[in-house]
Amino acid sequence: MQKRLAAEALGTFWLVFGGCGSAVLAAAFPELGIGFYGVALAFGLTVLTMAYAVGGISGGHFNPAVTVGLTFAGKSESAALVPYIVAQLAGAILAAVSLYVIASGKAGVDLGGFAANGYGEHSPGGYSMLSAFLIETLLTAFFLIIILGSIHDRAPKGFAPIAIGLALTLIHLISIPVTNTSVNPARSTSQALFAGGWAIGQLWLFWVAPILGAVIGALIWKSVGEKD
Repeated sequence: MQKRLAAEALGTFWLVFGGCGSAVLAAAFPELGIGFYGVALAFGLTVLTMAYAVGGISGGHFNPAVTVGLTFAGKSESAALVPYIVAQLAGAILAAVSLYVIASGKAGVDLGGFAANGYGEHSPGGYSMLSAFLIETLLTAFFLIIILGSIHDRAPKGFAPIAIGLALTLIHLISIPVTNTSVNPARSTSQALFAGGWAIGQLWLFWVAPILGAVIGALIWKSVGEKD
């Protein structure tokens, strides 16, 4: 279990450091900024690479909502639920600390919202709380369906990380303008701790909606995907 928890912390660290790091450090870099497309790809690549690196140790969740969904679907034991979430939060927060120290090393830097998730006036596109809740729920549900489908016995062996990484890229391409894309409560929590104020106040949505979506996705898979 200790190795599994270490793998979850390591994978979540890489997800937050790589994904949020691309948003904070590279998205709007003068003239060569990677923009939304680059940030979306960065998040997908973090999951793809770490799923191959340590997925065989812990299952490669790197996300409390994914852990809840897989537990609900019977693909992860319930005894690991809380320890996994604690490890994921630890990895995410450590990544945010590292990113904050690095980003603060530039004279006159404005960290803005520090890639935190938000709605209303804190949504990149000014989308409402309802829009944010709905898109986070729907996208997490489909993320779980893709995860459960790609790890199923019927799926081609060895390709699950690719499908999951591309799914997360697509999810970000859809929803960065709405919420800055969460679908991951650990990622949201780590950035909110440094953005403070409004980000902490809106953090509830980025726990409730992804977890609800994960349960919905697990239910859909159990009713459709598990049948031969």
